[in-house]
Amino acid sequence: MILSPRWWTAMLAVLTVSQDTVRALELDLNDEQSIKNAAATAAYNMMSYYHGNESGQIPGKLVDTWWEGGAMFMTLIQYWYWTGDTSYNAVTTEGMLWQKGQNDYFPANYSNYLGNDDQVFWGLAAMTAAELNYPEEDGQPSWLSLAQGVFNTQVPRWDTTSCQGGLRWQLWPYQAGYTTKNAISNGGLFQLAARLGRYTNNETYSNWAEKIYDWMATTPLLREDEWSIADTTTTQTECKDHGDLQWTYNYGTYISGAAYMYNHTNGGDKWKKALDGLLGTTLQKFFPQEFGGNIMSEISCEPNMMCDRNQDCFKGFLSSWLTFTTTIAPYTAGEIIPKIQQSALAAAKQCSGGKSGTECGRRWHQATWDGETSLESDMSALSVFSSTLIAHKGQEQSHQGPLTSDTGGTSKSDPNAGTAPKEPPNELPEITAGDRAGASILTVAFVCGWAAAVTWLVYGG
Repeated sequence: MILSPRWWTAMLAVLTVSQDTVRALELDLNDEQSIKNAAATAAYNMMSYYHGNESGQIPGKLVDTWWEGGAMFMTLIQYWYWTGDTSYNAVTTEGMLWQKGQNDYFPANYSNYLGNDDQVFWGLAAMTAAELNYPEEDGQPSWLSLAQGVFNTQVPRWDTTSCQGGLRWQLWPYQAGYTTKNAISNGGLFQLAARLGRYTNNETYSNWAEKIYDWMATTPLLREDEWSIADTTTTQTECKDHGDLQWTYNYGTYISGAAYMYNHTNGGDKWKKALDGLLGTTLQKFFPQEFGGNIMSEISCEPNMMCDRNQDCFKGFLSSWLTFTTTIAPYTAGEIIPKIQQSALAAAKQCSGGKSGTECGRRWHQATWDGETSLESDMSALSVFSSTLIAHKGQEQSHQGPLTSDTGGTSKSDPNAGTAPKEPPNELPEITAGDRAGASILTVAFVCGWAAAVTWLVYGG
């Protein structure tokens, strides 16, 4: 896809934004090397938590969580794409292939407790690798086929026994989230289907993307009248109730899917309306005016510093998905890129903690380190730093946005990937919140009391 001259004019304009002096992690948006250095530091700090490449450890597996491995590798693939740094390619490839299961990212060792959202993040990581021509290994399945394997295992789970459709959050009846249908599980498959449809030009995928979107719009998960996204709804009410905590990654998932469909349909009105509506809500809601209107905030947990490890990842996903949106829907660049840049500058100031003095905290809007350090906070900062390189890299032929099979994508299709028969688990393990991509508060008890939780989290403490 060739980006318009108008897009480059917008990029040159936002590239010259004013910057405050950063005392912590140095970041100069006008200096490509400065951005790369900041991203490299964040990547190093993030990977200091990873031990899957060490003797006796499990490649691709993080402590007490499985899904975050896929999220981390997706972030590293994007980092490689923007910076050209191959330092983490070997460990990324090893982890991505080790956890592939039956070419479907549903490995038997963890299938007892995985949710649809857990699996789809690995599928989105593989899709990212395919679109960016991340190197493949001889004798191994293609990145595209692994993404197709996730699609092929999730579509049969489309549940018409309640709510006339939708994916359940969890897969097995003994899991607490089995009666929940949530935004990220359905939004994740929507995004994956849209991207597969665009890459392969196979209408099976894009038809499913539209089907998922249309179903979501019949539930509180997606309200087109106000372009809001509820976090959860439940089968007990036929998907009429709603848990309304607002999360960046929910909006980012839907925006990304709409943007891919907009691109695939050559600017279809339905998808432009969806993209504009969701983007408007996102920019208004998650870039609060109290912080100047340009700095991203996880509004449902940052005020009280109550974010869990899952939620500390979310801003990174929104950062990257918004940035790639500007490459497939270029008219959005003027709104999105300045906010990504200002968020990156703010995050750099927050990356002033830990033993190294460069580990990243949670609150990007706070000019001094907030006292938190984690792999997840480093991951989010890495994503927003890498994303700012779009203003430097866009004119290069290797950075013409996510590729397709018609525009230089080399990853090969296998429409039957991941279709081997699967058996349900025989043992019922202890289920821990850390092994799920959904926020830990997404339980049946929470769904019953979401209004009180909203009030306490946003205004309490």
